[in-house]
Amino acid sequence: MAGERRAVVAMDPATGETLWTFREAPTKRWAQSMRKNYGKGVAYTEVDGRGRVIVVTPGFSMHALDAESGVPVEGFGRHGTVDLLEDLGYPFHPTEGLPNDVGYITSSSPPLVVGNVIIVGNSHEQGYLQTRMENVPGHVLAYDATTGEFLWKFNVIPQAGEFGNDTWENDSSSYTGNVSVWAPLTADLERGIVCIGTDPGTNDYYCGHRLGQNLFSTSIVALDAATGERLWHYQLVHHDIWNYDIPTSPNLIDITVNGEEIPAIVVTTKQSWAFVFNRVTGEPVWPIEERAVPESVIPGEKAWPTQPFPTRPAAYEMQGLTQDDMIDFTPELRAKAIAFAENYNYGPLYLPPIHRGALGKRAGMHCPGGNGGTNIPGGAAVDPVTNILYVVSLKTCSTPNLVPGAEVDAGEAQPIGTTGMNYVGDGFVDTNFAIDGLPLFKPPYSRITAIDLNTGEHLWWIPNGVTPDRIKNHSALRDLDVGNTGNAAHGNKLVTRTLLMYGAGRGAESVFYAVDKQTGEQLGAVDIPAPSNSSPMTYMHEGRQYIVMPICSGNFPGSLVALALP
Repeated sequence: MAGERRAVVAMDPATGETLWTFREAPTKRWAQSMRKNYGKGVAYTEVDGRGRVIVVTPGFSMHALDAESGVPVEGFGRHGTVDLLEDLGYPFHPTEGLPNDVGYITSSSPPLVVGNVIIVGNSHEQGYLQTRMENVPGHVLAYDATTGEFLWKFNVIPQAGEFGNDTWENDSSSYTGNVSVWAPLTADLERGIVCIGTDPGTNDYYCGHRLGQNLFSTSIVALDAATGERLWHYQLVHHDIWNYDIPTSPNLIDITVNGEEIPAIVVTTKQSWAFVFNRVTGEPVWPIEERAVPESVIPGEKAWPTQPFPTRPAAYEMQGLTQDDMIDFTPELRAKAIAFAENYNYGPLYLPPIHRGALGKRAGMHCPGGNGGTNIPGGAAVDPVTNILYVVSLKTCSTPNLVPGAEVDAGEAQPIGTTGMNYVGDGFVDTNFAIDGLPLFKPPYSRITAIDLNTGEHLWWIPNGVTPDRIKNHSALRDLDVGNTGNAAHGNKLVTRTLLMYGAGRGAESVFYAVDKQTGEQLGAVDIPAPSNSSPMTYMHEGRQYIVMPICSGNFPGSLVALALP
């Protein structure tokens, strides 16, 4: 897929020559999508022996295309198209979409085909931009892969009479939106189980209008793909006020723990946890403890008193912030870092955001931030031969500045919903945390970690990429050996039978690396035209293996590069 209209392009696998293209006609509902440049993926299935490509567009429509010609499939929906808004259950206009006072919904990941069922996720306006309480929830929809007939809907925010509705206080389930299923879905095809990951309800950093635990926000939920029945769920963050949504598709792997074979699912998170469950029963493979976390100081907000902490595997990136985590290349830099951090309320994992002027600080700082830890550009991969998980992570913090909602709402041209929130985020006080142009934190600034899922033990980690020139050549570090700091980027990984390969990610160096899967030792590197931008893929064609990855820079604004083995 390519471009903001998510054009579907079929290419010759050996030459990249265009074979056919499909592009949805422009509409107002497409133009207003805030996720037009995201979610570029398709699903593939076969019906009566003929290939079929399924795509969901930013306007929240679904198309079935003949894989050989790109022509919409007659007999699927209306001339190859299903309008997903029809089955969401809210009033809408065919070209303009949902009225602003009702809500807003779009798509940022491809659908998934399980048997003869197409399951569709969704996304919304980014939660940190929302100023009003109401929106439509991100209910999951399912369709017949042959005809496009609507099959079922799963309510991600339980409505009156449904399990979990009592976790939304003061009838907040009736107006709260989001709980999007925005990242790619995962399915156990043999068992007919589809697993979805969700985000918080409206909005990301203040939830005083929706007190309670808030099922099924920031949760992993296993559904029967044929019926939409909930099989099990686990909420990874209760009453999420950190933008800690599930950022990437879970990984399926069959593992052996203490001699017991377990069909597992692994959920990697922005907090830098790897939650491991039995994907059939939902039971944690290793104990997960509910531990007390700090209270909120924002008027009207009630942070949930505990959060889940996995006992194994250990966290794979910095959690919370202490002085020990701050830069110490020189005493002068360290002193500046400590002084800088004192402007913020910082501390352990799950430290809540604060409002403007609270505690005499500029803002609250929670680490990892909303960009991870782990996030969708990097994510994780598992090796089914060795049962090793390879996960990419970034060292970050967030400092959302919460202010009275009316101030921000007054500046919004077309806000979604009708009732303003008491507090909303007014941007971030700082995002790069620079100390004389150097990161606040000790390196590595991002890493790749290998975890043995049979034992839950970390095997090794390596910095993602190499030390950037701006750090290597910094005047304060001229006489120091700072080692390999890695790049502050989400690396893009691919695991095969013989290698772990990765690009360092957007904003990093234009290099594609190969490392030993067992040790992390670098075995080779290949220059590419621009930094990698998303996960690579590999395929065989006429006896030759190819690796294709998206790249992105000023000279290559959204391109593909193909590598091949002789």
